Amino acid sequence: MSSFQLLSVLPKPSYDHVFNRERNEFVTTTATNQVEVYKQQGNEWVLNKTFSDHEKIVTCVDWSPVTNRIVTCSQDRNAYVYEKQRDGSWKQTLVLLRLNRAATFVRWSPKGDKFAVGSGARVISVCYFEEENDWWVSKHLKRPLRSTILSLDWHPNNVLLAAGCADRKVYVLSAYIRDVDEKPEATVWGSRLPFNTVCAEYPSGGWIHSVQFSPSGNALAFTSHDSSLTIAYPSAPEQPPRAFATLKLPQLPFHSLLWVNETTIVAAGYNYAPLLFQGNESGWYFIGDLDPGASKTTATQTGKDAVKDEEESGPVSFSALRSTFRNMDLKGSSQSVSSLPTVHQNMIASLRSYAGAPGNMTSFTSSGTDGCIVLWNL
Repeated sequence: MSSFQLLSVLPKPSYDHVFNRERNEFVTTTATNQVEVYKQQGNEWVLNKTFSDHEKIVTCVDWSPVTNRIVTCSQDRNAYVYEKQRDGSWKQTLVLLRLNRAATFVRWSPKGDKFAVGSGARVISVCYFEEENDWWVSKHLKRPLRSTILSLDWHPNNVLLAAGCADRKVYVLSAYIRDVDEKPEATVWGSRLPFNTVCAEYPSGGWIHSVQFSPSGNALAFTSHDSSLTIAYPSAPEQPPRAFATLKLPQLPFHSLLWVNETTIVAAGYNYAPLLFQGNESGWYFIGDLDPGASKTTATQTGKDAVKDEEESGPVSFSALRSTFRNMDLKGSSQSVSSLPTVHQNMIASLRSYAGAPGNMTSFTSSGTDGCIVLWNL
C-alpha cells in the first residue's frame, strides 16, 4: 500500500523538478526564463535562489547527484551549467549548443561527466567538458532524427541514449565520446558503439512524452500521446525485439514514467494521479492507482441529462447557461467543483526517483502544473 506526503505547494506551475543528492534542496522550472531553487527549513520549503540567465522560457532542468551540478536548457537555444561553490554561491557557465531551434529536454549522464540536450532542430547535443580549454563542447547526434526531441534517457553504461520524438518514434543511439568514455561492454543493444550508431528504432501511435531504460538497461519503456505505455525487450542489434508489449489505456496520456524495478513501472500525466504497472516479457498489466482519491467519484450529472434538468427548471439567465456549459466542457460536469479528490489538482508534469537504489526504488516525487510537489512512498 502506498502513502504520500505533500511537500510543498509552489505559487507557480512546476513543469520539471529534481532534488539534490542530500534531498534538502530541489530545483524547478516555472514556464518563465527563471529557474528556482528551494531549500528545506524545518517542515517548510523556502525559495533560496533564482537563476535568471536565460532570455526565454526554460524548458527543462536536471541536477547531477555525482557532481552536484545543475544544467538547464531553454527556448533561447542555449544551456547553462551551475556549479555550487564552497561559500554557497553558484557559478554559471554558458554552453553554446549550436542549435537553430529551441532546446526542449536535458539530462545528465549517470556518471555526471556529460549531458544530452534535445531540440526542435532535429538534433541532440551531447555536451562534455574540455579541461584544456575550460569550456563545454557540444557534439551533435543527427541521424536518423526527423522531428523534435521531446524526451531523453541515458543507459546505465553512460554511452547509450534513448530519444523520444514528435514523429512518433523512439530511437536508441550511441553517444560515445572517445576522450570521455571508456570502451563500453557488449549489451543487448550492441557491442561496437561509435558515436551516432543507431541501435534500435521503435514506432508508436503518438508523439512520445517520456522514455526510460530499465535499471539493468535491458529493456526500454515509453509513453505516447495515444494513451499507450510500451515496453520493448531488444534481442540483438538490427534484430526484432524478443518482446514488445503495448498497453492501450482508457485514461488520458501519461507525461512521465519511472521504473521502480525490473518488473514494475509507475506513470503519471493528464489523469492527475500516478498509476502502477507490473509485468515482464510475457506481458504487462495495470495494477492500480497510487492516489486513493483517484478512485472516488462525485455524484454529479453530466451530458444530456444535465442539460435536460436545466431545461425543465424553467428560464435561466445567459450567464448561468454559459457557466453550465463551461463546466461541462472543462470538468465533465454541469456543477462547479472547487477541488478534486486527488492530491494533484492538475496535470502531473514530471516524476523523479527520491529514495532507493537503482532497481529497488522505494519512493519518488511528482510535480505538476498545480504547483504541488508530492512525495510518494511505495
